[in-house]
Amino acid sequence: MANNNNNTGRNSLVVPEAKHGLEQFKYEVANEVGLSNYATVDKGTLTSRDNGYVGGYMVKHMVEAYERGLSGK
Repeated sequence: MANNNNNTGRNSLVVPEAKHGLEQFKYEVANEVGLSNYATVDKGTLTSRDNGYVGGYMVKHMVEAYERGLSGK
């Protein structure tokens, strides 16, 4: 099936205006999982597991926030 989306890159944002907020969120989550210097560290020196934790926890928090919105809480 063809992808007709103009933003076909893996890291393309659906809402580009959210970029700064997502960066801040990433650093908050990284700090939460124990990577306090994530903003300044060379991500290539981190393990896949460490980088995966950050992305995984970001998704977890976004899903939780969406579910709270759906439930009205």
